[in-house]
Amino acid sequence: MNFHEVDTPAVIIDQSIADANLRKAQAYADKHGLALRPHIKTHKLPLFAHRQVELGAVGLTCQKLGEAEVMADAGLKDIFISYNIIGRHKLERLKNLHRRVTLSVAADSNEVIDGYAEAFAGSKSPLTVIIECDTGADRCGAQTPGQVLELARRIEAADGLAFGGLMTYPPRDRKADVNQWLATAIEQLEEAGIPCPRVSNGGTPDFYSVSEVKAATEHRPGTYIYSDRMQVAFGHGALEDCALTVLATVVSRPTENRAIIDAGSKALAADTCPAPGHGHIVEYPDAIITGLNEEHGMVDLSQCAEKPKIGDKVRVIPNHVCVVTNLFDTVTLIEDGDVIAHLPVAARGKVT
Repeated sequence: MNFHEVDTPAVIIDQSIADANLRKAQAYADKHGLALRPHIKTHKLPLFAHRQVELGAVGLTCQKLGEAEVMADAGLKDIFISYNIIGRHKLERLKNLHRRVTLSVAADSNEVIDGYAEAFAGSKSPLTVIIECDTGADRCGAQTPGQVLELARRIEAADGLAFGGLMTYPPRDRKADVNQWLATAIEQLEEAGIPCPRVSNGGTPDFYSVSEVKAATEHRPGTYIYSDRMQVAFGHGALEDCALTVLATVVSRPTENRAIIDAGSKALAADTCPAPGHGHIVEYPDAIITGLNEEHGMVDLSQCAEKPKIGDKVRVIPNHVCVVTNLFDTVTLIEDGDVIAHLPVAARGKVT
């Protein structure tokens, strides 16, 4: 059937656009000698994870242990969890996962490293630990290259652990600063006799210029597979490159210039971006989604030459697609407008 026959609200993924995005990114990484380790937080689907590896990705990135367990269950073999893992129960799960896949994890403090060390003491197969570096995004991470060296020494000294390198989630448009930060950390490690085999950079917005971060050996893009309105606003592709839309129905026309769609914050999320409103309506590009309640999307039609009727269906390109993926149990794949599959979002809700 045609995707317009799908009940709403629904996530629609154009498989051809998604695959083109994957191919383009892999080609860029190959050209510049970067290993690609895509983040599955955007799609949460084993189908696309396998496709990323098939095209040349060296492995996957997961943000949470639960996501990694889903990908391991689906047969993916090389997984990096780019998040501090804390707590006895989680560390037991980590040990079980480590027995099944090639695994690496992040750390940015003595406390996290000591937790890993206690859990993996005596292990015949050391756990690879990557030090997260705060290169300016003000999120997690070691604050100075000197702290990186201290943490690397702690990992090296711990039974059951192996130092695997560095990672960062960088600030946008500051590639020179990021490169200098990482280069300094690598230099200090090398002076101390500690090899740094992997330097993992992240993010989609700067992806097609990340070769300027010469210190990095791999990159972890996530949103690139679908893109979204936020990425387009950042200069990453065009609206035509957005593979995921939320199909919605116009359920009310209270006034001439206002429509209500059945996609509210539970379908579109409430994230904003540099473009106006809460998403781009493909069929009515001059419309603005001015507000979201849980089940209602309020649409201003005052700038539209033609206006939708009650019962019409529209496609909305979300501002932030990663959040939207986690709001739906299933997604609908289409090819040339026709439905080819309904897939469960396997890693949905895996927040632990």
